Amino acid sequence: MSQRRNSRIKTTAVLALLALTGLAGCATQSTSGQVYREGEARRAQIIEQGVVESVRNVTIQGDTNNVGTLAGGVLGGMAGSNIGGGSGRAAGAILGAVAGGIAGQAAERNLSNRPGLEITVKMDNGTLRAYVQDADEQFRPGERVRIVSNGGVSRVSH
Repeated sequence: MSQRRNSRIKTTAVLALLALTGLAGCATQSTSGQVYREGEARRAQIIEQGVVESVRNVTIQGDTNNVGTLAGGVLGGMAGSNIGGGSGRAAGAILGAVAGGIAGQAAERNLSNRPGLEITVKMDNGTLRAYVQDADEQFRPGERVRIVSNGGVSRVSH
């Protein structure tokens, strides 16, 4: 009984660790035109102006860190190990781990995507530039906008 209890405690600890790792992996940098990182505050930024030529809805695919694959594999392996007996348990664990890993990877990929905008701007100097940022502010063709740039990072704002 004591060995079974230790096994449950270890399993619970592993699952808790995976959950915390997964939550840490969800923290991504914002690509909103309205969000500034702490290092950008109180720094001079270059301002340019132009007119919106076009706006297109896009999907911003976030970075994945394989936490979903790992967590899905562990959970699938644990679930699969409860099927059958003897060598059937091992086969169930392997199949469960593979299926869980595939499902976890797909879930992580879908959860990291978010809506964005590709904003094409005709700059006052005549050049045409495209900017991609979160779709949290609306832009329309013909609108006058400003481009705020610093250190290779640019944002479109009104």
